[in-house]
Amino acid sequence: MRIDKRYGMEQLSLFSEEVNMSAPLASRLRPRTLDDYIGQEHLVGQGRVLRQILERDMISSMIFWGPPGVGKTTLARIIAHMTRASFIDFSAVTSGIKEIKDVMKQAESMRMMGQKTIVFVDEIHRFNKAQQDAFLPWVEKGSIILIGATTENPSFEINSALLSRCKVFVLRALTRQDLHRLLKHALADSRGLGNQVIHIEERLLGAIAVFADGDARTALNTLDMAVLNGRIEADGSITVGEEILEQCTGKKMLLYDRDGEEHYNLISALHKSMRNSDPDAAIYWLARMLEAGEDPLYIARRLIRFASEDVGIADPGALSLAVAAYQACHFNGMPECDVNLAQAVVYLSMAPKSNALYVGYGQARQDASRMMNEPVPLQIRNGVTGLMRELHYGEGYQYAHDRQEKLTEMECLPDSLKGREYYIPTAQGAEAQVGEKLKQVKAFKKALREGKADTDRPPESLTSEAPEG
Repeated sequence: MRIDKRYGMEQLSLFSEEVNMSAPLASRLRPRTLDDYIGQEHLVGQGRVLRQILERDMISSMIFWGPPGVGKTTLARIIAHMTRASFIDFSAVTSGIKEIKDVMKQAESMRMMGQKTIVFVDEIHRFNKAQQDAFLPWVEKGSIILIGATTENPSFEINSALLSRCKVFVLRALTRQDLHRLLKHALADSRGLGNQVIHIEERLLGAIAVFADGDARTALNTLDMAVLNGRIEADGSITVGEEILEQCTGKKMLLYDRDGEEHYNLISALHKSMRNSDPDAAIYWLARMLEAGEDPLYIARRLIRFASEDVGIADPGALSLAVAAYQACHFNGMPECDVNLAQAVVYLSMAPKSNALYVGYGQARQDASRMMNEPVPLQIRNGVTGLMRELHYGEGYQYAHDRQEKLTEMECLPDSLKGREYYIPTAQGAEAQVGEKLKQVKAFKKALREGKADTDRPPESLTSEAPEG
């Protein structure tokens, strides 16, 4: 390995087999092959697109877009090793246009000698337009294979001219299972902590995986720090307990498994506290989930469901607020979005409750499932062709807008379900007004069918606007 201080870059021709045991754990354990690489199965799993490109040696310039610690740099180094290319790790912070051009000329000389050069630029979004443009002619000529890594959306941060010449691959945050496997590997591998006898409970490894929140570097650094501060036993082994781990992370290691029973227990507690109009309990269970590492977007999705299932038309604004909370979580992320979720949780707790939509849809679903072949009534079919009209499609259709009250006596349910009621409003909140109007609508339709309705003077509530939620 050679360090070229002029360009602020690191150039490697092949991976060094020597391991510097004083280096950070994440550096010592950096995978050397795709088979050792953890995560990003959607890209490098067997038969997946990026793996096939690499195995066929059909590599071209590309951008890796993903959160920190998911393996962008590691993947670039593996690619260089698989293609036997010279690898230049370029600094987007310390290098200017002159340095870029000097390196490009060097790469062009190597290309003339038949040697591929991969230029890896971490945080490529930090380059300004002129710096990014400096890569263009060399990418187009094939002098270099550019691999850029960014945590920002390439559509906004990378010049369109350069972006159009690169394939964008989206890398995902590592799953808890990925991180747990990585931590186990670190404890067993001689390049990591495998030469030491370390005692640590599985649940604490799981807690580190949750704390790392998809970031492999954070997970390994946390484990390394915990082992360095662990209790040294008489036999020389090291014990890492919960207290040590809490000191290293600065937070209590709550027992939580996003895929386990406690996950479902806590979301159930949150949901039922809101349903029981108990904002204090609801905020507590929200805090329990967030502080244990739950994905705030998961909670926000559950609040959206709650807004329709347990509040519904009793407060039509509840759904809008829940959706806004989801968007706020997406924009802010943790920890800033915690108060956005708290606002939604308290609002939903104190909103009037109605499960009329939930019950009504459940009954309609049962009927629909057992009567899938029930024909659509002819009067509400769309007779768009001559043949359809000959078959009486649309015959007897009544256009509601032709009436002052916007109602007709036309039946819209199949004959076998005539008179069936699915939506039965409660007397809660705005739904009480909706229920009163629905009662008048049904009474007026019945009068129309019986020829008893006064169409010249319909009820005022049927010609006015719907009540506001």
